[in-house]
Amino acid sequence: MKKLSRVLLCCENYPPSVGGVQEVMRQIAERLTSFGLQVTVATSTHPDRLLDTVYRGVRIVSFPITGNLVNGMKGPVENYRSFLQNSDFDVILIKAAQQWTFDAAVDILAILRARKFFVPCGFSRLLDSRYNLYYQEMPFWLSIFDGLIFYSSEYQDIKFARMHGLKNIHCLANGVDEREFADLDDHNIRSRLGIPESHDLLLSVGTQIAAKGHWEVLRAFSNVKLSRPATLVINGNMPVNGFFSHFMQFSKLLLTGRWPLKLEALRFSLSSPNKRVIISDLPRSELVNLYKAADLFVFASHVEYSPLVLFEAAAAGTAFIASPAGNSREIAQWTEAGCILERDLKARCSLNTRKLAQKIKEMTADKSLLIEIGRRGRNNIFNKGFTWDKIVFDYLSLLTNS
Repeated sequence: MKKLSRVLLCCENYPPSVGGVQEVMRQIAERLTSFGLQVTVATSTHPDRLLDTVYRGVRIVSFPITGNLVNGMKGPVENYRSFLQNSDFDVILIKAAQQWTFDAAVDILAILRARKFFVPCGFSRLLDSRYNLYYQEMPFWLSIFDGLIFYSSEYQDIKFARMHGLKNIHCLANGVDEREFADLDDHNIRSRLGIPESHDLLLSVGTQIAAKGHWEVLRAFSNVKLSRPATLVINGNMPVNGFFSHFMQFSKLLLTGRWPLKLEALRFSLSSPNKRVIISDLPRSELVNLYKAADLFVFASHVEYSPLVLFEAAAAGTAFIASPAGNSREIAQWTEAGCILERDLKARCSLNTRKLAQKIKEMTADKSLLIEIGRRGRNNIFNKGFTWDKIVFDYLSLLTNS
């Protein structure tokens, strides 16, 4: 067992920034402090966070750096490098390739005194020709780390590591905050959102960008013929702030044949008396209530690694339909909480909305089956240890013993 008292976590974004990476790193950081460790996070700046602050026992040091090695990095990169070299950490854990907290460190990894761990996070640009040289260097960079942590046993990042003969491989799945899903009380979220009890409630969660598949869910919902009235809630934060950023986002959507979700939802709701669409960005506690109240979770994302939302739907006792993005198929196997649609190579988003509509119809037609699938998924989440209290203990063991 090796000395472990001071831990540095490096990630491009951290709360109050919103997203799956941010939530994973928050869970690891805050829970490691409960073991008596001094935890620091190095991350990008955020307008609602001081440059150097402590929140919930975690020191957060922010650097105004953006970009990566391929596209170029802007900001005080040398300050970050100096921080890594001159701080006396026992362990450094970096989350994700293709972003600056990893890319700015690769040239100095070998001289850092701390033990080093890396979560590749999918290698989403592995097949992008612009990243050819980057991934030619990757096997050497990976070899410097004391441990490589993967969320999937079969995704392209772990296959890459195996193909290049790397042996320092560990699999630790994502999971849920067991405290949020300890019970199934939804605190009457339906009534607060004005959703009739007679309606089936469908839910889609993710940032309001095209890649998250909300538009495909909306189109499938508009086409499906359901046996009961239904409400679709699409919950997600806006990806940008400021007038110019919103204008650019609006322009990108129009170029792909999409209108902003709120306009799409308004147009749809006016023409469909037995179906409603609600676009929301609820606080976390209310979103958890919505997971618990939903009859079916629908996830049509185009690109993922290991989507937390599928674990969360299962923990809430809610069955899901999902695209094959990332290791969604693995999560469905682990939890037994849903089904994965086949990839449609002819569809622009890799998911056929007609087939998605058909699957929504099939699953909502049998309410008792939905309940049974949800019950099974919830049991598997808790019985198989897909909870952060178990997962972070596994991280602690790895960081201490490797």
